[in-house]
Amino acid sequence: MRLCVSLAVVAALAGCDRGDSLESFGGPTMGSTYSIKYVRHAALAASDEVQAEVEGILAQIDRQMSTYRSDSDIERFNDLPADRCQAMPAAVLQLVRVGRQLSRASQGSFDLTVEPLLDLWGFGPQGRGEQVPEDEALARARQRVGYQHLRIDGDLLCKDAAVEVDFNSIAAGYAVDRIAARFEAMGIDDYLVEVTGELKAAGRKPDGSAWRIALEEPRDDRQVAERIIEIDGYGVSTSGDYRNYFQHDGQRYSHTFDARTGKPVEHGLASVTVVHPAALMADGLSTLLLILGPERGWDYAEKHDIAAFFVIRADTGFVTRSNRAFDRLLAGQKQ
Repeated sequence: MRLCVSLAVVAALAGCDRGDSLESFGGPTMGSTYSIKYVRHAALAASDEVQAEVEGILAQIDRQMSTYRSDSDIERFNDLPADRCQAMPAAVLQLVRVGRQLSRASQGSFDLTVEPLLDLWGFGPQGRGEQVPEDEALARARQRVGYQHLRIDGDLLCKDAAVEVDFNSIAAGYAVDRIAARFEAMGIDDYLVEVTGELKAAGRKPDGSAWRIALEEPRDDRQVAERIIEIDGYGVSTSGDYRNYFQHDGQRYSHTFDARTGKPVEHGLASVTVVHPAALMADGLSTLLLILGPERGWDYAEKHDIAAFFVIRADTGFVTRSNRAFDRLLAGQKQ
């Protein structure tokens, strides 16, 4: 469903001091991959049953929310003309509500209906090559963008303009939360769930040590750890502009859009990581802060006590900055 910034999981895993085993599996999903690690003891379901549960959740989300398959619930809605409604699963309506919340919080900069813009610039599922569009084409596409054109009526999702919904900024975080909730219902308390780079970790590894996560330096040539953090009970999401972009006449254009302008963002914030109890909110908030940029994003995170880690481009390389909520949370995780 999207190409997103990955979070590298620190791979060093010690022996099983408690007699439990560390299980792991993964595979393709949402146009990228997923990876699962969990601690298994004798009372838990067999590992193939656990994997079947995970893949069932991912398959359901794909059927509901993928913009890369014409038969998904959201693509059937996107094909509708203006002034039409369609019955939707509760999960889709939940994400529309979350998207509306994030749109209002960003004064419309974050928006789930940017798919016509993504396609126009060449980043979307219907894109025809990366390009800087003409002003007239951009104006036409912007007429089909705006969260205010969506309305929920019971189990119906309605639109008063020919908008198209794209959940790529929050669907992976939602998938992580779904899997984590299913694990806890199955009695799996020690796990690290990662879907297309969004993740959540809880509990401990078999030797009692914490799950350790490497935050990447914003490089498009190789993976370099910028900082390593320990996580227990939190979702982690990084959004950045350094994996999906193109250059034209010396100008860099990323896949991160400000819906108010209809154009890719043009500021020095290379990436931002958010740590939040819900992976869904970490996913959405990291995108929101990236859109807002190094100043407005920082002020928003401070005002709303969002744990955030910023990587900003400077003349001499990158400058990192973590806010008080981030430092306080990470200090508490080590206790």
